[in-house]
Amino acid sequence: MTPVTEDEAESPWTVDRHLEGRPEATLELYRAFMERAEAIGPFTLSVSRSAITLKGTRRGFAGVVPRPDMLRGYLDLQRVVEDPRITNAKPYTKRLFVHYFRLTDLDQLDDAFAGWLREAYAVGAGEHVGL
Repeated sequence: MTPVTEDEAESPWTVDRHLEGRPEATLELYRAFMERAEAIGPFTLSVSRSAITLKGTRRGFAGVVPRPDMLRGYLDLQRVVEDPRITNAKPYTKRLFVHYFRLTDLDQLDDAFAGWLREAYAVGAGEHVGL
């Protein structure tokens, strides 16, 4: 089940609009990403022109942008991860690093990526606060 978005009624941008006209390979990447996220726990979506943001109980923790040939996105983590899927990682706050990723194949959504998504989900729940 896809999480309910907070602002679909107020914004002309919807998940469907982001997915419209995308090739099946991109749609599969998006669905697999969302399945990984939904397996971790509940969250809401905030949809804007720039991204589909996944929000935990305290804050956003990840986002995706379906592109014609890939799935781009970001994860907020409490550490720096170096991996070919990560195109850039930079400090966001003194405790968080935003990691920009690029996925072109379903195999890239492996257990390591699922682990980063779990870490990001913990950030969305506020785990990084008060450390």
